[in-house]
Amino acid sequence: MAVNTEKFTNYAETFLKVLIDYSPKLISAFLILFVGLYAIRVINRLIRKIMIKRELDPTLTKFLADILLWVLRVLLFVTFISKLGIETSSFVAILGAMGLAVGLSLQGSLSNFAGGMLIILFKPFKVGDVIEAQGSIGTVHEIQIFVTKLINANNQTIFIPNGSLSNGVITNYSMQGFRKADLTISISYDTDIKKAKDIITGVLKNNPKILKTPEAEVSVKNLTDSSVQLAVRPWANNEDFWGVYADTLEGCKLAFDAAGIVIQPYVKEESKN
Repeated sequence: MAVNTEKFTNYAETFLKVLIDYSPKLISAFLILFVGLYAIRVINRLIRKIMIKRELDPTLTKFLADILLWVLRVLLFVTFISKLGIETSSFVAILGAMGLAVGLSLQGSLSNFAGGMLIILFKPFKVGDVIEAQGSIGTVHEIQIFVTKLINANNQTIFIPNGSLSNGVITNYSMQGFRKADLTISISYDTDIKKAKDIITGVLKNNPKILKTPEAEVSVKNLTDSSVQLAVRPWANNEDFWGVYADTLEGCKLAFDAAGIVIQPYVKEESKN
């Protein structure tokens, strides 16, 4: 079988011409690809170091770094094929439609994820703080990406979605470092109010866990039909709060017993029409 050398030569010359004409695009595209991959690794490591330095949650750090990595890779891939001369408008449209579909299907999860990011970035509370939110009170045990885990006084675990948590009212009992107990002790109208207040003040002064500053307060809170209510408000460090709360009640009861003062039992007042 005879070989048409002239036609083969023409094909070879055409191929070389196309290769020579296309080689600048090919070289620049692969140059962008290799430089881009190296730059992405450098940027990813830098971002991880910054987030670790800012003491972000390790789970969130890894998640954000991975998202950034893949976003940069997709952008690099689009730039690479565009440099090769391939039309990218349809490809970008498909990616946009896929992103919209995923976003709509995961709307609730994305809301919780965004809430978790806000909590970790702005730090309205941290692990170990006692907070009240969404009708629950407990110690923050773990701040996850989508939920925050609380442990309440009964050692029950409470999971609160970060979306509703970040959009609601949060009471942080630990942020200031110390707390005020708000106690009420009722005495009869026959009791000398000044004497009762002096006894309570003495109990508070004899407790070393009660802070001197701010100063504890003992005052008349209310005059009911059956008793005089005294407000007792000592301050204590967070770690001593519940001990001070209990010791104050016990100390006042023992001191009143020694002085012959009877604590008036609480009587529910009837509503008046």
